Amino acid sequence: MTLDECFELGFIVKPHALKGAMVTQLDVDNAATYDRLKTVYLALPATPTKLTAYEVERVNPQDGLRVLLKLRGINRIEEAEPLRGAKLWLPLSELPELEEHQFYFHDVIGFQVIDAQEGELGVVENFYELPQQDVLAMRYKGQEVLLPVVDELVSHADMEKKQLFVNMPEGLLDIYMNPGAHKNPNAD
Repeated sequence: MTLDECFELGFIVKPHALKGAMVTQLDVDNAATYDRLKTVYLALPATPTKLTAYEVERVNPQDGLRVLLKLRGINRIEEAEPLRGAKLWLPLSELPELEEHQFYFHDVIGFQVIDAQEGELGVVENFYELPQQDVLAMRYKGQEVLLPVVDELVSHADMEKKQLFVNMPEGLLDIYMNPGAHKNPNAD
């Protein structure tokens, strides 16, 4: 299993108690979707591109997106401690089904961006996961333009036509195309 065949599920925060359980932070919408895991792949901080498969004994939901994870063969705190900070990965085939017009970020890379007012803008190049929110990066007239990924701005995807429909905020493209024209008067 390679990283290209997987998606990042979360990471191990720290060991929990003495018998090998670990506090895990999931990077998903709903932790309960993953409460019946059978296998996870771990990438240790020292070897972030090497995945090692572990059988899951149990997953106990905690607060929010935290779960207690118990892996087969990890039975003592001394065995769990070296896994601190390890990233958890699952095969792409285990991604939950989405509703119509929803999408996973990796699915729309290369899609044409269609704005409700301006029409065709550019192509989705990447997504950045920032602390405040995720942003879509597209190429528009040779310039990278970032758009927050929120329901009001990113409408839906047409998977067959490879199009992503957006509602660009008024003036956003101008800021990227004419950066000097939009100086903050209070910046001095």
